[in-house]
Amino acid sequence: MHRRRRTALVLTAAIAAAAPLLTACGNDAHPGAAAVVGGQRISVAQLQDRVDEIRRAQRAAVPDETQYQQVLASTGSLTRDTLHNMVLDRVLHRAARDEGIAVTRRDIQQMRTGLEQQAGGAKGLETAWLEKYGIAPARLDDNLRLQLEAQKLAAKLGTDTTQPAFWKALSKASRELHVDLNPRYGSWDVQKSSRVDARTPWLREVTTAAGGQPATA
Repeated sequence: MHRRRRTALVLTAAIAAAAPLLTACGNDAHPGAAAVVGGQRISVAQLQDRVDEIRRAQRAAVPDETQYQQVLASTGSLTRDTLHNMVLDRVLHRAARDEGIAVTRRDIQQMRTGLEQQAGGAKGLETAWLEKYGIAPARLDDNLRLQLEAQKLAAKLGTDTTQPAFWKALSKASRELHVDLNPRYGSWDVQKSSRVDARTPWLREVTTAAGGQPATA
């Protein structure tokens, strides 16, 4: 997305440095699992399906073979990034639920409408989210729900997403969910509260809705 359209920071790089306290697990404990969150497995097959979905969207958006190979080269950590996003989605959803926060379809639609206006239409928004954040068009609304949950959680806590109170809520949710991450996809440094070999660009920069104000609905 064009830089002038990114009017505010919602979730900054600080959240990546203060990520939930996730612990690593081996394949022996959960064979076939990429991660276990709240007792529910994210299987390797489910993860691969999500990655394939993104790759298909990238292929459709970049028909030129040379350019597509450049896309592949620049997104070599897509599998790990995608798993990180899948886990963090569940952690943040739990933290929001603990605070009685809900996001409605109307909330999501309002945010999406504002973003589409900034991006020059629905296709422009889908392309921007795919290129910058690795979010397939079919998952766009899910990602907007995540952004809204983060905004509402921060507001409920009387803080913002750069402050310790917000990170503490995510860490609490992680402990409640007993997240186990398969080390083949990376690990979490518990003391530093940061993940090794993980990038979550869409958690560092999120475009706000039209008017330059966060879409809290």
